[in-house]
Amino acid sequence: MTDSRDTDLLDAARALDAADPLRAHLDAFAEAPGVTAYLDGNSLGRPLRDIPEKLAAFVREDWGTRLIRSWDEQWMALPMELGDRIGRVALGAAAGQTVVADSTSVLIYKLMRAAASADPDRTDLVIEAGNFPTDRFLAEGVAAETGMTLRWLEPDAVHGVTVADVEAVVSERTALVSLSHVDYRSGALADMPGITAAVHDAGALMMWDLCHSAGVIPMQLDEWGVDMAVGCTYKYLNGGPGSPAFAYLRRGLQGVLRQPIQGWWSAADIFAMGPEYVPSGDIRQLLSGTPPVTSMLAMQGMLDLIEQSTIAGVRAKSQSLTDLAVRAYDEVLAPLGVRLLSPRDADLRGGHVTIGHPDFRDVTRRLWADGIIPDFRFPDGIRLGLSPLSTSHAETITGVLAVRDALESGDF
Repeated sequence: MTDSRDTDLLDAARALDAADPLRAHLDAFAEAPGVTAYLDGNSLGRPLRDIPEKLAAFVREDWGTRLIRSWDEQWMALPMELGDRIGRVALGAAAGQTVVADSTSVLIYKLMRAAASADPDRTDLVIEAGNFPTDRFLAEGVAAETGMTLRWLEPDAVHGVTVADVEAVVSERTALVSLSHVDYRSGALADMPGITAAVHDAGALMMWDLCHSAGVIPMQLDEWGVDMAVGCTYKYLNGGPGSPAFAYLRRGLQGVLRQPIQGWWSAADIFAMGPEYVPSGDIRQLLSGTPPVTSMLAMQGMLDLIEQSTIAGVRAKSQSLTDLAVRAYDEVLAPLGVRLLSPRDADLRGGHVTIGHPDFRDVTRRLWADGIIPDFRFPDGIRLGLSPLSTSHAETITGVLAVRDALESGDF
């Protein structure tokens, strides 16, 4: 039964949707029959409506008709051209510093391993103890390969890594600090310029994982002096499951750092087929094997939408959505013993809000069966992932109220 709190929340959501300057983009995404609220766009973005026809046209024309000629006509340059576009639209990066290739894991390894070998006198690799498993596992592997020492940051679980946390651990021995811009659990937004500056003050290199911020958080990688960054394209860039990642390497490090997977696509003369490997001196040096052209198609339409909306506009919608989710939490979930596991201040939060309760694993199963799709994170967290261009305020409230109803009913 709907009470006055529900009515107030739904009325507020509808008013925000009516005033939303980006509301027209909601119709650009494919319908998902049976899904009432999709709150997992921070994990897998929804497809655009026109993707089936774009894929069909690719098969008919670029691949089916032009055949191998498409390599010379467009595909050879695509990793760099698409990288430049991501850099311009989402990263604050000038051309020639971003490339699309491989997976997030492979690109993190390439850059982490290259940084580990940059200065033999620097033997420490700093990473957060609660970072995403891929980042931690790769750091452990690189340390084992190189004999480096891992230094673990253990920040506040809700508010994430601070400048002070980093300053307390970096030293003249630090080679690389590797952190996530947005914490995948709490959504805490790190101070990228402040932390980068602190790392540089220690003479070390800084790498950022942008998986939970690219396409939803404005940033200025060039202006802030970021050395390297990696991000995926299947979350807020809606590239689809398994779409390739991107890597940023600032121009001053190109031709200086040497990545370890020396495939033919990163050779200075890709078709020389020479007896020894000579790396390209530009951003192409981060490539290895043949790029996944088909998997680069879907994200291009989303980049169109972000460019039309501006990344600042996307961020404003994101903050509006997450602020509403926090308000709804306060009004209908906090009284049930649910914990807020994200920062309250929208300026310190990314694009998702995390809430916690001992019953949330079972609640999530119930919600999924009912067409409400949030994301469960061990041990007892639900992430409300609110991808701004595909999620409405009303959808957000529908999801929060469904969490409330499941908890109150106990039917899970």
